[in-house]
Amino acid sequence: MFRFLFRLAAMVSLSVAVIMAVLDATRTVAASQLVTTPFKTSWNAVSPETLGAAEMFVREKVNPLLWDTAVNWVLALPGFVVFAALALLLYAVGYRRERPQERYAAGRPAAHS
Repeated sequence: MFRFLFRLAAMVSLSVAVIMAVLDATRTVAASQLVTTPFKTSWNAVSPETLGAAEMFVREKVNPLLWDTAVNWVLALPGFVVFAALALLLYAVGYRRERPQERYAAGRPAAHS
């Protein structure tokens, strides 16, 4: 059940990454130069209240240095990169490795012809 939720979240993150990449590609073509939108700009356009709340939470509950270094670095990355990395991470968590015994029917090796 949890693997399914992680894979679903990965699919949603990948969808957002593709949408953001298409938007940046469209802006790049229109401007005739490379245009990437930082994640912070996109987040601020969608929900400035949650961006401010996240900053306050990290600064007050965790460490202000974390916000100033690591979080600001992530927020400066293009949005599609952030969501693509998140999708990869979520998929890796939800990935189920194939067990060797599942490759065979009824636990026995298949007969070679």
